[in-house]
Amino acid sequence: MLFTTNWLSERFTDFQGDAKNLIQIDAVNTDSRVQIKKSLFVPIVGDNFDGHHYVKQAINNGAVAVLWEKGRSLPTLIPTDFPVFFVEDTTTGLQQLATNYLDDVNPIVIGITGSNGKTTTKDLVAAMMKSTYITHYTNGNFNNHIGLPLTILSMKKNTEVLVLEMGMSGFGEIDLLSKIAKPDYAIITNIGESHIEFLGSREGIAKAKLEIINGLKEKALLIIDGDEPLLNQLNTYSNTVSCGFNNDNDVIISNVNLSLQATSFKLSDETNYVVPLLGKHHAKNATYAIILGERLGINLSTRKSALLSLEQTSMRFELMEGRGGASIINDAYNASPTSMKAAIEVVKQMKGFKSKVLVLGDVLELGEHSEQLHRSIAEVIDSSINAVFTYGDHSEVISNAVMEKGGEIRCKHFTEKASLLKALEPYLEKESIVLFKASRGLHFETLIKEILN
Repeated sequence: MLFTTNWLSERFTDFQGDAKNLIQIDAVNTDSRVQIKKSLFVPIVGDNFDGHHYVKQAINNGAVAVLWEKGRSLPTLIPTDFPVFFVEDTTTGLQQLATNYLDDVNPIVIGITGSNGKTTTKDLVAAMMKSTYITHYTNGNFNNHIGLPLTILSMKKNTEVLVLEMGMSGFGEIDLLSKIAKPDYAIITNIGESHIEFLGSREGIAKAKLEIINGLKEKALLIIDGDEPLLNQLNTYSNTVSCGFNNDNDVIISNVNLSLQATSFKLSDETNYVVPLLGKHHAKNATYAIILGERLGINLSTRKSALLSLEQTSMRFELMEGRGGASIINDAYNASPTSMKAAIEVVKQMKGFKSKVLVLGDVLELGEHSEQLHRSIAEVIDSSINAVFTYGDHSEVISNAVMEKGGEIRCKHFTEKASLLKALEPYLEKESIVLFKASRGLHFETLIKEILN
């Protein structure tokens, strides 16, 4: 049980029906189509939909109470004793409810934001916390103004640590999420180019990410990518720990080595760690989790084993077996120029392959910066790569830029997925590795599905 209607009536005082009764509520739901018994239905209003129209369906599927926007007529189908809680705006009401429930449960709250790596960091932090604490964390992409409150409202009453991913596409969004969650600890993973179309510049992106400070509890700890100059201004925040590869960081990462399945590294306290992810950037993501583990009293052996127990969100640098025994890297969940370069750097460092192929798609939401940022991806592609295949409306810039450098890298742009798959066929053999990387809107998982064993 999350709470009762009586608990709700003390926080939302404008209501009708038997709200004072101890009617049990086990879940909060915004989707009337989902069958959830003993749920509170919150009808969200969007640009092209209005959840109020589906209250009957919600009740039929198990709702025992509802939030309702003031001024809207109640359908006659709602019984007079059915608990209805009136609010000015149902989305705001959902957010207020989440804050109230969070205050009630009172877990340690960890907020995570950043242009790249926030979901992987969330997975790593969750693995670390689960080793010692009853932990609840963001599932999938529930990281916006609706998803974050729903994440909070799905945690059990005995939760000790809550790990929240915070996403955004514009100014003010992280500010709102931080004020809802009131983190005890916060992480800014990095500043990239995601959403630069809406925020204007990397400086604008940094400003938006820095909004996470606005909701932090007093004396909260902020952990940052110390290699990012745009985060240097956080030195004025009284409780900051920086980590990275530069020697002026509070926690310095060194001795990074890649195997086929893992990355090993050493921290400035001379401790060695292994994380089952590929790439130098994942050593940094893991370090955020390690710092939190130390601060929350998790011992060294447990910290090490927690990283190795990682359960990673799918389509994020997943190593899979393709036809002919080829190694396939599925990194198709999303992309930015920074994350695409990082993925390519990992492929370059991987040993034991006769052929290395990059299948790269568009990076979206770059606006007027699109051509320049796509072209910058070619800067990290060198003769250790055998072929570059691009697909989409913008990524042709990458393959053209690689060709302009000369050399023997095979480059070709495709506008049809079937033609791209045919070009891949000669590389589907045991000593080949193929990276798939693109923004989510390119649906590269459909390509990968076609070449898996």
